[in-house]
Amino acid sequence: MGRSNRAARGVEPALTTGPDGRTHAQGALTRPVGSGLAELRPDRDRPHAWSLLIDGAPQSLVDLADPTHLGFEYQRRLGHLIDLVAAPGRPLSVLHLGGGALTLARYVAATRPRSRQQVAEIDTALTELVRAELPLERGWQIKVRGADARSVLERTPEGSVDLVVTDVFSGARTPAHCTTVEFTTLAARALAPGGWYTANIADGGALPFARSQVATLGAVFPELCLTADPAVLRGKRFGNLVLAAAHTPLPIADLARRVASDSSHGRVEHGRALGDFTAGATPATDATAAPSPVPPPGVFR
Repeated sequence: MGRSNRAARGVEPALTTGPDGRTHAQGALTRPVGSGLAELRPDRDRPHAWSLLIDGAPQSLVDLADPTHLGFEYQRRLGHLIDLVAAPGRPLSVLHLGGGALTLARYVAATRPRSRQQVAEIDTALTELVRAELPLERGWQIKVRGADARSVLERTPEGSVDLVVTDVFSGARTPAHCTTVEFTTLAARALAPGGWYTANIADGGALPFARSQVATLGAVFPELCLTADPAVLRGKRFGNLVLAAAHTPLPIADLARRVASDSSHGRVEHGRALGDFTAGATPATDATAAPSPVPPPGVFR
């Protein structure tokens, strides 16, 4: 779930074989999928770009001509982390929990050729729609599993991935079983030495869900940071927050510079400031967790 703007990424576009798939001349497409009513909506500013919405909630934006374009602010923030997790261009092993239109998997494939990626997307009808209308490029090593994100995580071999990207939404809410200490412990187990865990969540108001999620990650990982719009952090609007966690220090200064250069306002919280943000929040467990909050009416208009 995310907000879009028209900023260009500070990354050279990947060389592609040309934009195959659905064209703007064919117009928008709506189709029932497992998680609701999916809509592919042509982007008015980019001739080969499409937004994916589920029951009206924006999920992904894909530019078939430029897979390095990340149109949603939260995706660009995850993109910054993808850029920083290893030396530029180095192939990664990545586990994506939640697939949507596979925007971030496309980004990794374009910026880090020869990366091996696995995607957990429970909605197989959605994956079929995306593959048919917004196809992946031949040669990309992206395997999509039609299964629950946590069940895929449970089966992921220990120490096998460099990066876990969690972007799990059922409609506009993150399911409770993907928000807990037990879930996070499984993610930590899957990471190779030096690997990172990242997550996109959504919250508003006093941010009780986000505070609990920071506490949850802090129960498993010693190194944490959070990136969000200052208006979201002040409780002025509902929006996305991107979390990152690791067992080794995160490149906070480099991340802050990248976030500051984005046209969408963003702030990186870490260290004492992040501890103050958490303010005694309790980690979520399998016994206590609840889904992320329902977005307020009209938030996607």
